[in-house]
Parts: sequence; structure tokens; C-alpha cells
Amino acid sequence: MTADPLRPDSSATPVPPTPPPAGAGLATGIVAVSVASIVGLSLWFLVQPQPLIVQGEADATRIDVAARVDGRIATRPVERGDTVAAGQVLITIDNPQLLAKLTEAKAAKAVAVADLARIEVGTRAEVVAARKAAIASADANARLAQQTYDRTRELTQRGFASVQKLDEVTASLDVANRSLEQAKLSYDEATAGYTAEERGVARASVAKAASAIETLRAQVAELTVKAPGAAQVYQIGIEPGEYVSPGVPLLTLVDLGDVWLRFDLREDLVKGLKAGDRFDARLPALGDRKVTVAVRTIATRGEYAGWRATRATGDFDLRTFEVRAYPVEPLPGLRPGMSVYAEWPGAGR
Repeated sequence: MTADPLRPDSSATPVPPTPPPAGAGLATGIVAVSVASIVGLSLWFLVQPQPLIVQGEADATRIDVAARVDGRIATRPVERGDTVAAGQVLITIDNPQLLAKLTEAKAAKAVAVADLARIEVGTRAEVVAARKAAIASADANARLAQQTYDRTRELTQRGFASVQKLDEVTASLDVANRSLEQAKLSYDEATAGYTAEERGVARASVAKAASAIETLRAQVAELTVKAPGAAQVYQIGIEPGEYVSPGVPLLTLVDLGDVWLRFDLREDLVKGLKAGDRFDARLPALGDRKVTVAVRTIATRGEYAGWRATRATGDFDLRTFEVRAYPVEPLPGLRPGMSVYAEWPGAGR
């Protein structure tokens, strides 16, 4: 009988299975232990409280320089980023009308001073002489009027003159006497000179004119805007040729000598925080430099953070407080606008 090559030979000896390598079980155990360790460590880290990172920003004292007079910008010798010294010219304003008013005020003062000098000197001798001559003339008219009255009255008594004529000369006599009296008063006024009240009015007019000049000079001085102190030009809001009005900000200065770190924190994070407390912060712009800062100001910002609601009788938002901290040691590279972050002590999630 011929054997079928496709069918296995049942008479052949069976081959036993290959046993697993000697170290396979150990490797499996190590892998299992490693996975368990990783899972356990992950769970441990997940349940551990993580430090709260708060971010803030460097800020500094800013000075808004505004115009106190109106006019057109003539020159602006500074640019943004320039460092200026106290008293340095920042902007010049052109206002021809104001300069004309100052010239007019100076002329008005000159007039007031001349009038005061005239009053202080007193009445001119020519005026006194004229008043004296006026007395002589009035006295002559009065004597003539008296003589005419005497003759007319005598004629009226004799019947040679009418009563109407007597009335006319009587009136002329009265006018002549009053004119003589007025001339004498005018002469007395001229010889006595000006009164103390008139001198006071003249001095007050001079003082008023001087005050007007000082006011205008102060306004003219404001045409040149100068830096109030050493600072850096932070922002510029005008260009040469623009017209400005009083109170309009021209540019903003920043005092690099007064730079602090500002953190806006929820009110539950500032619990227990007080002025003088210190903590460490880092500045990414300075190579993640670590700096110790001291708290100086804790003040509410008057707004709501809206980060997390707490439950009492109802939900409400936690208010935001501004924490201002200053570096303990000088930090020359610190500039406004730099970011800062810190691990907030006593807070976790």
C-alpha cells in the first residue's frame, strides 16, 4: 500500500512543546511592579495640594503732564522712552494772543504808575495860580453885581426903576456871590492837594495792574512745559502743530525710582496678609530672577473677580484686592509692565 504524502504519519514519534525561557516570568513581574508604581505615584501626586501660582505686573508712579493754557504745539524735543531731568523742557506752546495781553497789561500798569506819580506830586503851580485868578475874577463880578443891585434898589424906591429890574439884579448878585464861593473852594482844593482816599485808589490801581501782569506772566511761563522731576517719557499724546486746551494731557512720565509689583488677589487669598510681610517672586523678563518683596499696600479695587462663588445664604462674588509689594533690594532692571509670578503661601488646590 502506497503511503499518502499529505497525511501525517501516525507512527511517527510526537515532538514535546518548547518550554518558556527561564527569565520570562521575572520580566513580567518587573513590568507589573513598574506599572503599579507609576499608577500609585500618579494617584499620590493627584491628591497632593498643588501650590497656587499668582501672577502680577510691575508698575510705577505715573505723572500725566497736562497743558494749563491753550495754544498750538510749537516744539516737542522729547520722544517716548527718553529719560528727562527735573526742569527739562518737554513741550513749547505757541499763543500770540496771550503775549499780546501781557504787553497790554504792561501798558496799563505804566498808566497807573504815572497817575499815582501825578497824585503824589500834588496840584501843579499853574493850576493853583489859575484858581487864584478865578477867585479875583469872581470877586470883581460879585462887587459889580453888588453895586448894580444897590443902585437899582435905590432907583426902585424912588420909582425910577421897575420891580422886575430889581429882581433881575438881585438874581445876578446871588449868582455872582455863588461863583465867588465856588472859586474859593476850587482854590482851597488846589492848595490842599489830593486826599488820602484818592492816593489809596491810585496805589490800588497800580497793584491791580501789577497783579494782572503777574497772572499773565505765569500763563506765559506755562507755554513752556517742563518735567516736574527726573523720570522717563512713557506715552506721548500730541504732535507738533496740534491745538491743545487747558487740562488736556500732553504726555505721561513714569518714575523709575518708584517701581513696585502689583498683584490683584481674591479677598480669600489676602487673609492674614499685612503690611510688612515678605515673600519671594520671580521675574521672567530678568531671566526668572528670584526677588524678595515686602508688602506695603493692601487696598480693595472696588470690582469683583468672579473667579469662584462661595455659598452662604446665596452665591456671591469675591472682591478683588490690590496688593502692592516693593523689592527689598534695589532692582535696576525692573521696568513697568514686566510680568511677575509667585507661589502664594498658604494657598493650594
